[in-house]
Amino acid sequence: MTNDVHLRDVIESDLPAFYEQQLDPDATQMAAFPSRNREAFMAHWTKILRDDTNTLMTILFDGQVAGNIVSWQQGDEREVGYWLGKEYWGKGIATRALAEFLEQVTTRPLYAHVVKHNIASIRVLEKCGFTRYGEDGEEFILKL
Repeated sequence: MTNDVHLRDVIESDLPAFYEQQLDPDATQMAAFPSRNREAFMAHWTKILRDDTNTLMTILFDGQVAGNIVSWQQGDEREVGYWLGKEYWGKGIATRALAEFLEQVTTRPLYAHVVKHNIASIRVLEKCGFTRYGEDGEEFILKL
């Protein structure tokens, strides 16, 4: 194992791994985002893959699909979000992936919404230069 973290464009064969990762109950609780059934999940990804304004990257850890990181337009703001399979938590992968992503996606400002109890994700964002910008109910809004 080399502990290599790399990003590449999302390809269709990544979707089954993403689907399984978003089913984990600990992950959905941490993200405060419900999992989708297979049909809804695939429909969502089909839609976002077709939108050329989205930036969609697969996070690879030692060559394995560890998760994804995406950027999309939401109203007047450019957003960023990521999902990492639970087995990849606590290894610095999200921080390294986000740092690499931010070298490629240079649009600023960039915003992230994180549920307040997701301390690990808040730390990832702050390590990559995001600062707390505001709050929206149970979420912090961070800005780079």
